[in-house]
Amino acid sequence: MNLFAEIRTLVIESLTALQSEDLLPADLDFSNVAVEPPRDAAHGDMATNAAMVLAKPAKMKPRDIADALAAKLLVDDRITVAEVAGPGFLNLRLQNGAWQNVITAALKNGTEYGKSNMGMLTKVNVEYVSANPTGPLHVGHTRGAVFGDALASLLAYAGYDVTREYYINDAGAQVDVLARSVYLRYLEANGQDVAFEDGTYPGDYLIPVGEALAKAYGDKLVGEPESVWLEDIREYATDAMMHMIRDDLASLGVEMDVFYSEKSLYGTGQIEGAIKALENKGLIYEGVLEPPKGKKPDDWEPREQTLFRSSAHGDDVDRPVKKSDGSWTYFAPDIAYHYTKVERGFDELIDVFGADHGGYVKRMKAAVSALSDGEVPLDIKLTQLVKLFKNGEPFKMSKRAGTFIMLRDLVEQVGPDVTRFVMLTRKNDAPLDFDFDKVLEQSKDNPVFYVQYANARVSSVLKKAKEAGIDVSEAALLSADLSGLTHEAELNVAKKLAEWPRLVETAARTHEPHRVAFYLYELAGEFHTLWNRGNEVVELRFLQEGDEATSQSKIALIQAVAVVISAGLGILGVTPVEEMR
Repeated sequence: MNLFAEIRTLVIESLTALQSEDLLPADLDFSNVAVEPPRDAAHGDMATNAAMVLAKPAKMKPRDIADALAAKLLVDDRITVAEVAGPGFLNLRLQNGAWQNVITAALKNGTEYGKSNMGMLTKVNVEYVSANPTGPLHVGHTRGAVFGDALASLLAYAGYDVTREYYINDAGAQVDVLARSVYLRYLEANGQDVAFEDGTYPGDYLIPVGEALAKAYGDKLVGEPESVWLEDIREYATDAMMHMIRDDLASLGVEMDVFYSEKSLYGTGQIEGAIKALENKGLIYEGVLEPPKGKKPDDWEPREQTLFRSSAHGDDVDRPVKKSDGSWTYFAPDIAYHYTKVERGFDELIDVFGADHGGYVKRMKAAVSALSDGEVPLDIKLTQLVKLFKNGEPFKMSKRAGTFIMLRDLVEQVGPDVTRFVMLTRKNDAPLDFDFDKVLEQSKDNPVFYVQYANARVSSVLKKAKEAGIDVSEAALLSADLSGLTHEAELNVAKKLAEWPRLVETAARTHEPHRVAFYLYELAGEFHTLWNRGNEVVELRFLQEGDEATSQSKIALIQAVAVVISAGLGILGVTPVEEMR
């Protein structure tokens, strides 16, 4: 049940009726007609912009359309008030029964309430994390991991066919550096004195890798030239790092469907094939780029290179795909990788990048647009930096990783649920301050606690109800008479529950899972307000002594809250708690 969608359907049907009566022109596009909560709740329960968006194409005054539409809507039993406001907005008020039906729908459908078929099983590839396999994941990767995972869950909940993918950057120079760093740890495990030069990875996390290598090879690689051991140790080290990364992701509750190796693109003709596909479209040529203003990028050369005409697909300038020495640029395998996504049949692509990859957005979108003839959209979401604080000061937890703070340390400090929820309390492209004191405090200012506390309070009411002999089984709550739920505080909770299906579709459409976290905080707020009002107004208390029927109706309302909180937390990858410690 999506009450907002139902009322929008009613609006469209009413507009169509006006057309049949020649009160509106026949050739009108209703796609931009919306029904949503008004900015000010005092104005009503819902508002529609129908008259505003149709006035110009209909060549009519907005208020004339709104007046005619209001008369049609008032015929429906659910609408009690249809009031024209301002230049032509139409504010609606619904009868209490409409909101009470939302409670029943939530209880009947459980965590399926709010699920949508909006996506129509559109095949979406969500690529996230994709960190270099040179060490454990750090706190910077955490935000991208949580955001990408929550976005994938949100899209699946909204009816998309989602694939979660990790791109292993295992073909670049950084993997050779990893191999050399592991070799140093191997020498160390064999009793050699070593020094980590600039450019190598000094983190303690490589010590066990070096020890395992020593156990496998003994001392036979000691003193051997790099040409003897580099390839084998590179593969060994990459496998060890990916095992570590998988464990890091698992500690955060993240599981990938696909791990795609960059190395698999080389020597298989896939890079050549992708560039050839662009060449066949007339988008590859030999040329010399103008020197860039400011800092020169790594792929710029003052000589002729093989270029992709990315400017034909929205980029600022054309981009090199092959250097003058014949080697591929960093961009070429990325083009090939995204070409595999197009060839694998995905209808939409989403990449989650760190903020430092902002300059890569236009060229990557241009490549996908060119390769798919504009048929496969690519949305690139950038995640901004996370700053850690404790006692009001910048906080560094561990040096085991060398120069960065490990994801695992963060999770061990506060747990995966707190980590995930907090990472979604800001929009992905806004900086995030992670304050250890605030995320663990039990107050309204801590959204994690505030939402979980609402769920725990519902559980405590159910427990007390059972102890009092009140039947709170699923069947009993579904058959409860909800007509007595008429107090403003109770209806506000039901109205917030009604927003959930609409919120899911909006968040999925905009690729913004933080909207779910915000909504849950607002829903918890309405619930806690109702709880607190019960301290003052006896009639609002959930357990009414000697009145099982009334108690069941009130418990049905708050159980619906718990259902939606569980559904929302499920999207965020957070486990709802039934008891606060």
